Amino acid sequence: MTPRPLWLIAAPFVFLVLWSGGYAVAKVALQYTQPMTLLVIRFACAVALMGVLFAVLRPPLPTTRADWGHLIVVGFLIQSVYFGLSYIAFGLGVAAGTMALIMSFQPILVALVAPRWTGEAVGLSRWGGLVLALAGTVLVIASRATVEPPSWAGFAFAAVALCGITGGTLWEKRFGLSHHPVTTHLIGYGAGLLGILPLMLATEEMTVEWTGPFVAALAYLVIGNSLIAFGLLLAMIRAGEVAKVSALLFLVPPGAALIAWALIGEEMPPLAWLGMGIAGVGVWIAVRRVGKRSEA
Repeated sequence: MTPRPLWLIAAPFVFLVLWSGGYAVAKVALQYTQPMTLLVIRFACAVALMGVLFAVLRPPLPTTRADWGHLIVVGFLIQSVYFGLSYIAFGLGVAAGTMALIMSFQPILVALVAPRWTGEAVGLSRWGGLVLALAGTVLVIASRATVEPPSWAGFAFAAVALCGITGGTLWEKRFGLSHHPVTTHLIGYGAGLLGILPLMLATEEMTVEWTGPFVAALAYLVIGNSLIAFGLLLAMIRAGEVAKVSALLFLVPPGAALIAWALIGEEMPPLAWLGMGIAGVGVWIAVRRVGKRSEA
């Protein structure tokens, strides 16, 4: 057997740290500017970097209007809706660990909704996992209420953000084709930029405090999240590490909570950790593979 390359061995750990840290780092950046302004700057930087890579690598572009349209829809749902409303939720006080936990419902929703498109039956274990995950999330939110009163508007934006990334994933499953990752990201970030720009111009003052912490946070979000983390995610999937990627996603909420505690002092009471564990088990039950046999 060919030994696994060193980068593939290290990739899960690097991905987990970078992806988990993005929640807290975004909250750091939002101390110096407004949500849509931050996203416009982030996406503009990502488009510029992807544009350079596109000029060097010259990957193929989509060949039909439908392919262009599908990439734009996915980019808008994930970049504009998911990131845009997540950043608004952060600004309204939703904790980084709580946001990561809410976003961990995405594979459950995909598993529940996708069968409507494929005709596959949804078994009781998925519904049971969803109920367990919801119970754990409620426990996290309730326990954090003793530390910081919940912002229901923030949770509403987080819920719509969850719908955005779920919709983008389902659209990609239904209509997506195998495009070069540079092409996909360039079009996706471009669509996200165009989707966020009007909202920024209409609602925000577009002021930025260009401090050292802000520049460092922006560099992390652009390079660490948009380029390295996404690149590692695609590389692991293409290398056949899908099961490992799924397992890593269960570790993102506690990882995000730990990094937020260390970086910005967000407290997670012991009861919240218990709720996070319960929710993680629920997510695992809902999305685990049940073999070739359909669930009853």
